[in-house]
Amino acid sequence: MKAGVLYSGGKDSTLAAVLLARDYEVELITFVFDSCHAVPSIEAAAKATGFPWKKHTFAPGFLDEVVNRIVDDGHPADAINEIHRRSLCALAQEYEVVADGTRRDDRVPMRTSSEVQSLEMKYGVSYVRPLLGIGKKEIIRLCERSFEIAYGETGTIPNGDFESEIRAEMVRRGIDYVPLFPKNHEQSLILRKKNGD
Repeated sequence: MKAGVLYSGGKDSTLAAVLLARDYEVELITFVFDSCHAVPSIEAAAKATGFPWKKHTFAPGFLDEVVNRIVDDGHPADAINEIHRRSLCALAQEYEVVADGTRRDDRVPMRTSSEVQSLEMKYGVSYVRPLLGIGKKEIIRLCERSFEIAYGETGTIPNGDFESEIRAEMVRRGIDYVPLFPKNHEQSLILRKKNGD
């Protein structure tokens, strides 16, 4: 059975895919707002995992909704949760099993129990979160056993975090995004599989 895994190219979604591969035929899916937005580093990270990878595009106009919501709210949390929800709903129309790398310590994105039940009932899918009971320290240890990983603050490494497209749109509109996003938010990017694995 195939499992569609939301994939950013980072350690969390990579480890989730590796764990799921024991029981499912894993396919990695990265969402972008603009179909022309190239994500070569994410494609390379996916290649390092050995799993098939696809890029999907959100419906036109969604980026505008996201930017407006962040500006109105003064923070990105609700907008990021909506991006996550729509990503899962899109995957649920293609796969019987949908998954991601959300972990125990995450606040955003995160689905509540009722949201999970609603997703599963509406689409007839299973939503699997293999890292939900694991903390960041252990995820890093497990992932670094098999992969070389780059770390950096959001915007300094080219991973699949949605913020790069969101920030670019804000710059295009003349919006100062700096006060709207959390400071010192570390991201990761899988560079390559370690030798011997």
